[in-house]
Amino acid sequence: MAVGSVCLAESVDLVVYGGSSAGIAAAVQVKKMGGSVIVIEPSMRIGGLTTGGLGQTDVGNKQVIGGLARRFYQDVRSYYDRPEVWKWMKKEEFYALSLNRARRNDDALWVFEPGAALSVYENWVSEHDIEIVFGERLDRTEEGKAADRGDGYWVAKPGAVAKGVLKEGNRIKAIVMESGKTFSGKMFMDATYEGDLMASAGVSFTIGREGKAIYGETLNGVQAGHARSHQLVEGVDPYVKPRDPSGGLLHGIDPKGPGEELSSDHRIQAFCFRMCLTDHEKNRIPFRKPDGYREDWYELLFRNYEAGYKGVPWINSTMPNRKTDTNNGRGFSTDFIGMNYEWPQGSYEKRNELKAAHLLYQQGLMWTLANHPRVPEEVRAVVSKWGMTKDEFTEGGGWQEQLYVREGRRMISDLVMTQDHCQHVKEVGDSIGMAAYNMDSHHTQRYVTAEGHARNEGDVQVRVKPYSVSYRSIVPKESECSNLVVPIALSSSHIAFGSIRMEPVFMILGQSGATAAMQAIREGKALQRIDYPKLKERLIADDQILKSEGSALSLPAKKFNGIIADDSDAEMMGGWLRGRLKAGVNDGYLFLPADHKAPAKAIYRLKSDRAGKYQVQISGVPKGARSSKTSIRVNGKNFLVNQKRAGTVEEIWTPVTIVSLEGAGVVIVEISNDEADGPVIADAVRLIPME
Repeated sequence: MAVGSVCLAESVDLVVYGGSSAGIAAAVQVKKMGGSVIVIEPSMRIGGLTTGGLGQTDVGNKQVIGGLARRFYQDVRSYYDRPEVWKWMKKEEFYALSLNRARRNDDALWVFEPGAALSVYENWVSEHDIEIVFGERLDRTEEGKAADRGDGYWVAKPGAVAKGVLKEGNRIKAIVMESGKTFSGKMFMDATYEGDLMASAGVSFTIGREGKAIYGETLNGVQAGHARSHQLVEGVDPYVKPRDPSGGLLHGIDPKGPGEELSSDHRIQAFCFRMCLTDHEKNRIPFRKPDGYREDWYELLFRNYEAGYKGVPWINSTMPNRKTDTNNGRGFSTDFIGMNYEWPQGSYEKRNELKAAHLLYQQGLMWTLANHPRVPEEVRAVVSKWGMTKDEFTEGGGWQEQLYVREGRRMISDLVMTQDHCQHVKEVGDSIGMAAYNMDSHHTQRYVTAEGHARNEGDVQVRVKPYSVSYRSIVPKESECSNLVVPIALSSSHIAFGSIRMEPVFMILGQSGATAAMQAIREGKALQRIDYPKLKERLIADDQILKSEGSALSLPAKKFNGIIADDSDAEMMGGWLRGRLKAGVNDGYLFLPADHKAPAKAIYRLKSDRAGKYQVQISGVPKGARSSKTSIRVNGKNFLVNQKRAGTVEEIWTPVTIVSLEGAGVVIVEISNDEADGPVIADAVRLIPME
């Protein structure tokens, strides 16, 4: 790792501003393609949220994570295969506690400590000799600003170029830091969560939520009617003097809210710190009452308990070594709702002020939950067993620098990813990767209902099937900038970004964006004019998943032709387990773990009412860790099928053999683990007439 304050005299192929997960993946890809790259990270730590506490990977569907993103999680798995890293608990104990994201038979591990993620990225940087410049911030003086155009929709028109971006026409030639250091390149990437370089380069962008009038979305804009999860108890009084509006509102309640339902506004989903906690006494730092503690900030919390809430307001996810990734949960938790609106366009000084306020709030919250007498005793008993970790974020006493910036600026380009793309109403023809997480927005504000009660607004959680992300969404309009890639603050509506905004997707888009940048250099073209079929070919060669089995996941049997028997129709013998993902035919499948040695089989009977030749096919979403020798017995004849690979018919169907029926009859298909070398899947079986 080359670190320092070197001012580049010569251009590199790609200048990456932001050492986030997207930025590091991009840098590795450039090196793999024989190019030159430099990464400028304004803080002193690479990896963004992936190394900043977000160890409970928001996956959605692991099968659509490919390329360097999947390699990252495979490398995490390899990291934890080393006995010496298990300092605070046994490996076996961890796997017993964390079944959802940590399975022995997976090829990757999706949960990890911050230090483990940092170790993987540092190994990548060393392996590929990537130059990292720490502690340098882009000069954003005179950058473009978004403003309300009159209907609540905030947009920034193109053209305002900051002092820190040197452009000739529609091309960036170099970027300048506050220190005066200048970095020149052929291509540039904005890998920040806020979209700082994109905005400074004079590119169109938006902040806040688009109302239904903008893109016709029903899950965007003000969502008071939709906001049912992570909600306050009914009847919580919002006034400083109970039942007396004249005394003013409690801290954090917006007197202007909520706004007209489905209308545009400037609000963004709340931020927090993803805490890494531990209950191991030798590694625990007890929660302390911070200097400047504001008890009035937690009055709504106390009243929520007094109104009937009884739980611990967090999501405390198990990580290795008796640590956690602790996230916001319930109506009053770690999200500092309504206190981040100035973040996307804020100066560095303003962001530091906001981050300090978030830190004070969250430190105070944890002390309050562990110690305050107005918090139920049973809650205090649970929370007080936990604390920050001595061996993570040591410079901050267990608290990290990286705030969970869930949403910043979002570019407006030739294609804007919207709810329609997430729900497959519209498809893109230039996929560079897939997303699969819920359309997920945290709350954006607190307000007073017509009945005079406190309420949260903004939460949306709607499941999606895997969908493709457009190449056009990560490059600006050509007239605005022809050599800039934006894999994080991409062209997306608020609610679509709520699905896209996951760290594995940022890695995917960072890698794909870097691939496009290298291709543009070699073709001598603007990013907007490169040969997409050629880009697609390279992405597939690098194991990116562009349009996969995901488009056929969770489909009902009636969507397919032929005679179909689902796993629910089969006779199951042995220790079959129900798959946790809603994947395959009729939203589910059964499986046998790799360590299941006892004989097991699934017996399907498919009845045809006429003679003829039929192809026998089995369905199943592929996965790299599955058996490559799954035993299939068709009317007494044995076959082996590789379930690691995708099906070759309608994406999820794999042909097994052809059978001939002399008249009406039954075809018996058995799936078993007789010769299995990995997990065996039993989903649906079908007969397809050959004529």
